[in-house]
Amino acid sequence: MTINCKGKLLNLDSPIVMGILNVTPDSFFDGGNYTHSEAILNKATQLINEGATILDIGGYSSKPDAKEVSLTEELERVIPAIELITKQFPDVLISIDTFRSEVARQAVEAGACMVNDISAGELDTEMFQTIRELQVPYCIMHMQGTPQTMQKNPEYNNVVNEVFYSLAEKVEELKKLGINDIIIDPGFGFGKTLEHNFELLNNLEHFNLLKLPILAGISRKSMIYKTLNISPQEALNGTTVLNSFALQNGANILRVHDAKEAIETIELYKKLKENE
Repeated sequence: MTINCKGKLLNLDSPIVMGILNVTPDSFFDGGNYTHSEAILNKATQLINEGATILDIGGYSSKPDAKEVSLTEELERVIPAIELITKQFPDVLISIDTFRSEVARQAVEAGACMVNDISAGELDTEMFQTIRELQVPYCIMHMQGTPQTMQKNPEYNNVVNEVFYSLAEKVEELKKLGINDIIIDPGFGFGKTLEHNFELLNNLEHFNLLKLPILAGISRKSMIYKTLNISPQEALNGTTVLNSFALQNGANILRVHDAKEAIETIELYKKLKENE
């Protein structure tokens, strides 16, 4: 299972880490930590040194009830960060975390090689066509509603089936456009209750039927800290535990704030698989 990034075939048969770098003032865990050049570069260096294969740069917080961010403001946050990182690390693989096609386009021009869209094209009708033109890997995530509304009262008759078929429809639409480098993300915490999240994680292997790489974005989320009655800052141990289950159930990419611990989780998982 491979995806093409900057002409480099990235093998996902062995799980990899996507390191989160939010250049936002209000992200739920690290908001405001990486809004200056030195801090951004230090975090990028840390993630790369700890083993992250991809850096996911985001300039629009998608936490519940997140504030709207203008297109101009999002661009002013992410483009300088991408240029800064690619100048220091020319070979780094950067994903742009955006639902806006114009941000995706400018980010790729600045050095990004992947688009990670929390809305799977729902919030910008130009996104699919833009991905077709850019010819970069595209990660589609399931979200019920928008960041402003998604956690108001999420309801499903069967969350696993509904998320699966929603993603399957998007995949079919993308493939008809000639887009084949697709990654799927069930969207833990995006329009789901705690119970929905755990049901999805328990049934993650169901998504292998789509025969595409699966991204699991569990890191420090509410399904951990609310369940344990702790803060996101205290949720690293819980993240590691649930990432282990995600790997066992078919995750190919772990999207995390803490690369070192995720790499260790992957190494132990691989050793376990060797001895089956």
